Amino acid sequence: MNNYLPRPSNQLGRNFRIGAARQTFRRHSQALPAIPWRVIRALLASFLSVFPVGSVAVWAEGDVAARIAPITETARYRESHWGAVFVDQATGEEVYEKNQDKLFAPASVAKTFSVAAALDGLGADFCFETTVVRRGEVDPLGTLSGDLVLIASGDLTLGGRTTETGEIAFSRSDHTYAAYFDDATLTAPDPLAGLNSLANQVAAAGIKRIAGRVLIDDRLFERDEGSGSGPSITTPIIVNDNVIDFLIEPTTNGQLARVTWRPQTTLWTVESKIETSVGASATAIAIREQGRILTLTGKIAEGRAPFTQIFEVPDPTEFARCLFAEALRRASIATPGAENPGSGAAQAILPPRETTLALPRVALLRSPPFAENIRLILKVSHNLHANILPYLLAAKNGQRTLADGLSRERDFLIKVGVDADSIALNGGSGGTRSDFVTPAATVKLLRAMCKRRDFEVYRRGLPIMGVDGTLAQTVPIDSPIRGQVHAKTGTLTWFNGLRGQPLVLSKTLAGYLTTRSGRQLVFALFVNNVHARPGFGSKEIGEDLAKVCEVLYEVK
Repeated sequence: MNNYLPRPSNQLGRNFRIGAARQTFRRHSQALPAIPWRVIRALLASFLSVFPVGSVAVWAEGDVAARIAPITETARYRESHWGAVFVDQATGEEVYEKNQDKLFAPASVAKTFSVAAALDGLGADFCFETTVVRRGEVDPLGTLSGDLVLIASGDLTLGGRTTETGEIAFSRSDHTYAAYFDDATLTAPDPLAGLNSLANQVAAAGIKRIAGRVLIDDRLFERDEGSGSGPSITTPIIVNDNVIDFLIEPTTNGQLARVTWRPQTTLWTVESKIETSVGASATAIAIREQGRILTLTGKIAEGRAPFTQIFEVPDPTEFARCLFAEALRRASIATPGAENPGSGAAQAILPPRETTLALPRVALLRSPPFAENIRLILKVSHNLHANILPYLLAAKNGQRTLADGLSRERDFLIKVGVDADSIALNGGSGGTRSDFVTPAATVKLLRAMCKRRDFEVYRRGLPIMGVDGTLAQTVPIDSPIRGQVHAKTGTLTWFNGLRGQPLVLSKTLAGYLTTRSGRQLVFALFVNNVHARPGFGSKEIGEDLAKVCEVLYEVK
């Protein structure tokens, strides 16, 4: 069987074979003497006995593989490896296949696995609940005799992206990628909104002065290092993705650039030495931490648009503790004991976690539904949040490690029929060196998700080709597949010093495609190991993936 073509139904195959035989006789009828129909029927019967029903595959729009080959089998992909499978969701019929059982580095398509497992384990309506408790009594004057403790819940946004309508805001290019792309933009909500809400609730509870310390309990799960670009520390406490945003605007030639930053905190003093230059062909900014001073150096071209740069904080817990203490002071709560200790000392000060959880609560921050976190993770390909998902699965079951969470993810994959032994995943984002999946396993997962009651939550999170997220600019506005593909993108690039150019280790796309005729296709499309060169890189490879989708869009 030709694996590039679907197997027709028995009736379709029979009709085609009869029709083909009749056409053959008609073409040669002028050169042949008149033949009685009974003879023709006998010949047809003989024809069908030689070519039994189901032995030949037919595709009404021609050989799909032949149409795709000019895209994938060019010189620029000479050393590369392609893998794909497109399946009709309703029938399971394979429309196109290439190396579907081989392992490929999935890049961020791995997020389809970690998000699916988290959706199953936590639920679309799950909400993070971050609490503040008091350790001590409050006297009639409003003085808390002991400590105030914020108990981290693993809330991925902590109110810092919540809009007035209760959604989680995202931009086409997330600020966490600012170190890699110069089009990263900030969302409108105040990144300190959640901490400010908690501080105001503490004040409303009658606390005016904290005699003890302000502490963060970050013991929900084990702190670790994640994978992929962007912030790397996986921790239960996250404020503004644990980065400081710098918005840099050029002024006039020879003058210092204008720099603003958020969230503001007394933890660091910022010194900017970025110069505006007419001759600067490219903007290059460096951020150096020395003690409690952050120094920005470099040049920015005069007349270019403002852009964002980020600094990842080295200690997310201490960052959050300081920001919370500052929020308390903005709420008119005195915090004379808040300056010390740092997070390391706090671990020794805090009582056992069970005891802390039982302390009197004075504030609560409830997040938007987890469905909103899914949308953020998938739309912008948020590595930090995806890396935390296995830990959240572990914590849901009273566990604390990445291994615990991946074990839960494995259980989920087996439950939905994915051959978990055929793939390898060592994190949530797809950025580790041991992350490999097959196109077949990916489509198996995507098809299984279609059968769930919460499928629309999952599908809604995926970028839409030519519309939003990481697919917003992949195709032109007049592309036939604009709005017809809901899929997760993936890009994994390493630098090849031998060539002085990047090696695109993986460029991937997986999700759902609606064809022109209305068929719903589920697909996974991978290419690994592509040499980049001037004028050809991950962007152009992504456009080739879209061209493959355009071919499949036209099939009947």
